[in-house]
Amino acid sequence: MFQQARRRRTRVAAAGMAALALLATACSQSGGSGGGRDETLVVFTGQAGDYQANFNPFSPTLNEGPGTIFESLFYFNQVRDEPAKPLLGTEYSWNADGTELSITLRDGVKWSDGEAFTADDVVFTLDMISRHKEMNSTGYQGKAEAVDDTHVKITFDEPSYMEGPQILGKVFIVPEHIWKDIEEPAKDTVTKPVGTGPYTLADFKGQAFTLKANPGYWDGEPALKQVRYIALSGNQAGADALKAKKIDWQTGPVPDMRNVEKNYPGYKAVTVPLNQTVLITCSNADLGCKGPQTDPAVRKAIYYALDRTQVNSLAFQDTGSQISPGFVPVESGKEIISGKLKESLAPMEPNASRAARILEDAGWRKGSDGVYAKGGQKLALTVRVVSGWTDYITAVDTMAEQLKKAGIKLTAQQSSWNEWSEARGQGDYQLVIDALYPGPTPDPYYTYSYFFSTETTAKVGEAANPNFARYSNPEVDKALRELKKTSPEAADRRQAHYDTIQTALEEDMPYIPVLTAGTTSEYHDEKFSGWPTEYNLYAVPAVWSRPDQAQIYKALKPAGK
Repeated sequence: MFQQARRRRTRVAAAGMAALALLATACSQSGGSGGGRDETLVVFTGQAGDYQANFNPFSPTLNEGPGTIFESLFYFNQVRDEPAKPLLGTEYSWNADGTELSITLRDGVKWSDGEAFTADDVVFTLDMISRHKEMNSTGYQGKAEAVDDTHVKITFDEPSYMEGPQILGKVFIVPEHIWKDIEEPAKDTVTKPVGTGPYTLADFKGQAFTLKANPGYWDGEPALKQVRYIALSGNQAGADALKAKKIDWQTGPVPDMRNVEKNYPGYKAVTVPLNQTVLITCSNADLGCKGPQTDPAVRKAIYYALDRTQVNSLAFQDTGSQISPGFVPVESGKEIISGKLKESLAPMEPNASRAARILEDAGWRKGSDGVYAKGGQKLALTVRVVSGWTDYITAVDTMAEQLKKAGIKLTAQQSSWNEWSEARGQGDYQLVIDALYPGPTPDPYYTYSYFFSTETTAKVGEAANPNFARYSNPEVDKALRELKKTSPEAADRRQAHYDTIQTALEEDMPYIPVLTAGTTSEYHDEKFSGWPTEYNLYAVPAVWSRPDQAQIYKALKPAGK
C-alpha cells in the first residue's frame, strides 16, 4: 500500500469517535510479553476496514511480514547511497563477467520454530519463485545451488548485474521445512508465519494484530517489544487517534502538516519524496482490458488536462512535487532523465486545447452533453480508490472536475482496501489511483522492471504483480534485458537504454503521471527514540515501506531506555 499525504475535511464525527473507542480497546488488550503499552508501538498503515489474515511475503494483498517476520539477505537503503547492510547474508561478490553471484550466509540463525536456517532455505525460496510467475515480482531468472550450509552460488545465462540488489534485498527467505508442503504457495495466506526476523506474530483479529519481539533473533531481541497494527475507518480517524495519543506512528495526512509539533505535542514529522503518484490504467486490450482507457489518446488527453498544481494543493497540502513522464526520480535522477523526451517534466498547469486536439485526432467527438464519444462509447471512466484514503479521494474528485472541462467524465469508485487490491491485481478496473515505488536502490531500472516489464504482468483475471497496467512493449523489454546485464558503472551505455524506455513510456503512458509524492510520517518522539529524520535517513520513514519498517522497529527504544 502506498499512501502519501491523505487529508479530507468531511467526516462524520460519530464515526471518528467510534473508531477511537475501538482503538482504546485494542490498546488495552495489547499487553503481553512487552509489559504493557509503554513498550508497544501502535501503528496505523491506513488500513480502512478489517484486516484479512495474510502474511505471505509474496502476496500483493499481504498485511505484514517482509522485514519483520521474513528477512532478506541484505538491506538496501532506497534513500541514501551506502553499502548494503548484512542480514541473513554477510558477504556477496560477482564473478568477472556478471554471470555468477556468490553469497555467504550468517551462521547459527534459527527459524522462529527453532529449526536451523541454512543455504537450502535460500535455494528453495529462489527455486519456488522461479516456478511461480505470480510470486516472482523481481523477474528472477537465475539458478541457485547450495555449496554448503552457509554458501550459495547463483548462476545466470547472461550477465545479470542488476539482479544483485533484487535477489539480495527484495526476496524474503522462507523455511523449506514448512513451505515445501504448501500446495499453492502463491495463494496461501500463511496465517501462522515462521520466519527468521526480529518479530513473530502474537495474535490476529480483523480490527488489529500484534507482532512481538523474537527472543531468539540472531541480532538479539529488539528493545521494542511489541508492534500493534490497527484498522480504522480512514484518514480522519487516524488523525483523531494521533491527536488523542492513541497511535504512535502513521504515514499519512493530518491537518496543517507543516505544524505537527505544535498541533500534536510529543510528535514530530518527516517528509521525503519517494513514490510516484499515478493513475494506473488497464491499458492492454490484447490482455483483456476493456474501456476507453485502452486508447493511448485518452491516456494522453488526461495527462494534459490535469491541473497538477491544484491537485497538489487541495489533496496533498503542497507536499507533492513534479514528476517526469519517463518515471525517473526527479530529485535523485536528474542526470538520467532522457533528453529525447518531448517533456522532461509533466506540466503542472492544464492544457485543455492540446487534450482536445489529441482526442479529436484519434476520432473522438464531443457530444451535446459535453462528453467525448467514439463508436457509440462515451469517454466515461471510473477510478478505483480505497474508502477512507481521503487525500486520494480528494485528488480523484479534483481531477474529475478538471477533466469535465476537457469532455472526460471521471467517477470515483470507493471500496475497502482488500477489494481494491484484489481488483488492481486481477485487472478488474479502468483506472486506479496509486503509486509506483522504487527498487532496492534509487536506480530507475527497478521501477521499470517492476511496473513496465512483460515478465511481471498477466492477462485480466490473472494476478499481475506488480505490472498492474498489463503493459507490454517489446522495445522496453529488450532495453530492460540490456540494462540487466550492463554494469551500473557503465553510465553511457546504460543511458541509451534509459532513453528507449523513457520515450516509450511517454508515448504509451500506461500509467498516467500525477505527482511525485511527499511521503509524510508523524511519529511519537516523546514515547520512543531512534526515529529516522531528514538528517539521518537510515531507512525509508514510512510505516508501510517494507523492509524499511523493520529497520526502524529494530532501532526504536522506549524513551528513557
